Amino acid sequence: MQAVNKMSEEWIKVGDINDIPKLGARIVRTDAGDIAVFRNAEDEVFALRDKCPHKGGPLSQGIVHGRQVACPLHNWNIQLDSGMAVAPDEGCAAAFPIRLEGVTIYLSLTPDDGCPNK
Repeated sequence: MQAVNKMSEEWIKVGDINDIPKLGARIVRTDAGDIAVFRNAEDEVFALRDKCPHKGGPLSQGIVHGRQVACPLHNWNIQLDSGMAVAPDEGCAAAFPIRLEGVTIYLSLTPDDGCPNK
């Protein structure tokens, strides 16, 4: 999934929720790096920098469970809503705001505050 239409300076339209399978992810490529957009079983949508804080593994290839994704490299669990690693692991993948309008997903390219690894 790629960013296609700018809504404003901050939000971009990235597609339809049905473009992402339940428990799956799609990648939005930006000049600042790839952002993974996830959909969980409850149709919640989240966006994280596509880089595990541990060794940089591609979170978009991880397993989504509940409101977490397991990194495919070393099985670190990352909270989808905040990007924070689940204890005992420590670290953070930048989280990006998502807005749903009907079935259309909009992504802010400005990461949420609270993650030092933006």
